[in-house]
Formats: sequence, C-alpha cells, structure tokens
Amino acid sequence: MSTPDAQGQIAVSASAARVYELVSDLPAMARMAEEFAGGRWLGRDTIARVGARFRGSNRRGVRFWTTVATVTAAAPDKFAFRVSSMGLPVSEWAYEITPTESGCRVVESAWDLRPGWFRPLTVLATGVTDRKARNQANIATTLARLKAAAEG
Repeated sequence: MSTPDAQGQIAVSASAARVYELVSDLPAMARMAEEFAGGRWLGRDTIARVGARFRGSNRRGVRFWTTVATVTAAAPDKFAFRVSSMGLPVSEWAYEITPTESGCRVVESAWDLRPGWFRPLTVLATGVTDRKARNQANIATTLARLKAAAEG
C-alpha cells in the first residue's frame, strides 16, 4: 500500500496480545478513539476476522455519521480495516503491533481513499476541512489512550 496520509507510533509496556485485543474490540476502541463512537458487527460476525464487517458510528462535536468497515487484516501483529460510506471508499486504517523487550510498539496509520468529488460532501458531514491534519491529531490521541488502557 502507498505511504499513509497520517501515522503515529507509541511504545506500550504491555504485551502485543493485549494491545491487539484492545484495537480489535469495537467497544474498547470507542473509548480510545477520538471520532469513533462505537460500532456493531454486521451479519453473523461477532469478532474481528478478515472479511468481517462492522457499522461504525462516528462523532465530532454535534456532527454524527456512520460508515461500514471491512476487516482486511486480523492477526496478532496487525489489525486493519477499509472504511466506506454510501458504498464509496473513504479510508483504510491499520494498527501494526511489534513486540519489544519491554512490551510492544504500535504504529497506527490512515490512508484517505475518498474520490476527489466526494470530499466536499464529507466535509459537510464531518466538519473536517483538513482530514490529513485531523487524522494525525486523532492518531496521537488514540495512541495515548491505547497506551493508558493497555498499561492500566
């Protein structure tokens, strides 16, 4: 995949397994992520696995929108999903988890996949004019909360 549009990393003093458990758990991510407010698995899916889909509820201030995400990686070292809205690609998110001597290193990455003509509509829905900068800030917040939750 190409270079991410936004990315951050953090050292976590917890096992890679613990971190994977958190990033692949929808209620846990709703507590840690800045815009993701919750989600529910679709169809018969109840856990993260490649191909599983979930509806994400997202919030920024008074604005609220939903998306559908499809899990593209679900392994001990990586959890990733591709997000769509109204059937159109929006983004891809990945959490890469690398064990270290003192726990693990987590890299969170985001790719903006929106077609150019669709971007103004998403600005209206989300209130975000600079998605790259907003995702960069959101990643920093999410990783700090992830670290606190995993180490807590």
